[in-house]
Amino acid sequence: MTRSRIRRLFPEFLLSGRGRGRAGDPSLITLVHVTMESSDLYPVTRLAAAREATAAAGLDALLLTPGPDLRYVTGYEALPLERLTCLVLPVEGDAFLAVPRLELPAAEHSPASRLGIEFVPWDETDDPYAAVAARLGSVARVGLADRMWAMQSLRFREAMPGAEQVLAGTVLRHLRMRKSPAEMEALRRAGAAIDAVHARVPGFLRAGRTEREVGRDIAEAIIEAGHATVDFVIVASGPNGASPHHELSDRVIGAGEPVVIDIGGQMPGGYCSDSTRTYCVGEPPAAFAKYYEVLQRAQQAACDAVRPGVPCEAVDAAAREVIASEGYGEYFIHRTGHGIGLETHEEPYIVAGNAEPLAAGHAFSVEPGIYLPGSHGARIEDILICTEEGGERVNHRPRELAVV
Repeated sequence: MTRSRIRRLFPEFLLSGRGRGRAGDPSLITLVHVTMESSDLYPVTRLAAAREATAAAGLDALLLTPGPDLRYVTGYEALPLERLTCLVLPVEGDAFLAVPRLELPAAEHSPASRLGIEFVPWDETDDPYAAVAARLGSVARVGLADRMWAMQSLRFREAMPGAEQVLAGTVLRHLRMRKSPAEMEALRRAGAAIDAVHARVPGFLRAGRTEREVGRDIAEAIIEAGHATVDFVIVASGPNGASPHHELSDRVIGAGEPVVIDIGGQMPGGYCSDSTRTYCVGEPPAAFAKYYEVLQRAQQAACDAVRPGVPCEAVDAAAREVIASEGYGEYFIHRTGHGIGLETHEEPYIVAGNAEPLAAGHAFSVEPGIYLPGSHGARIEDILICTEEGGERVNHRPRELAVV
């Protein structure tokens, strides 16, 4: 579920880019970012590492607009606006941050202020794209932030017609995939926070309540557990459980029905949580109980397969083989997992065809599912960190079917 959907469903539980929440004070969250988390989660050395990766990729510069790429390199969670904010990181020459003048105070109080780069404000009547192009000079290839808006990339194309545009993700992917000790600890904190929410879910679930009512309770609990934002809440009861990305509805939960609860949010430091558990309101149907046991074994097999050097697709295969061997292969309809960090979904992807070997520091979900259309479904999801010893789970709630 995307943040735009959560914003529509539960606007009161979503903090905007610089932390404007119910308290209405953006300075508090910004101060926390700068003083407590920036030096470890967003070290100043990332700027040099990104420059080296840019040169190694044969690019002349990176252009990073608001989003996870910019935050990864600078720590600055800039608001995504129609006005251009852009970190310009050339291979030769000094980096600078082009920023709308009205956003300059926020930028100056962000972790980007520690980087020693020039902030270049622009006014409402300026053309920031032309200004960036003029300062960069002649460039042949530039990397654009993966989440850059199309209108911005097209404006850069007009301003630098001779420059080939490629995705910055091709440059930053290996840096972002290999989590630092501080990032791993941030993911552990996120895992503990979402575990605390799942611990409360049995108190929210009962026959006669709607999915939306349960979802609202969960969204509030996500914030109370320490998240800065609610990123998604899936409460999929009965036949809705057969839809992996079901949206909340006014369906009334019935007695004896399985309910898939997939939830996650972003912590104040920017790192994400994501965990799924399946519950049943009363005794489960026999057919459901049978394949849930298969699902448990499949999830365990995939987790057991995690270790450095193992291809991503082998982890997917470990789960898929268990499910297929019991006759449910056609009902496992998605990949086994996705990377996680500053985004809920990022590389590496745990899917057939991805032969990239796992490495220590990779963090990703392991979440096989079985979905019987028209009846019910189930999914079990944990976030794992690949270590030299194997896979470390950051989620620790019981994986047995929770009957409430």
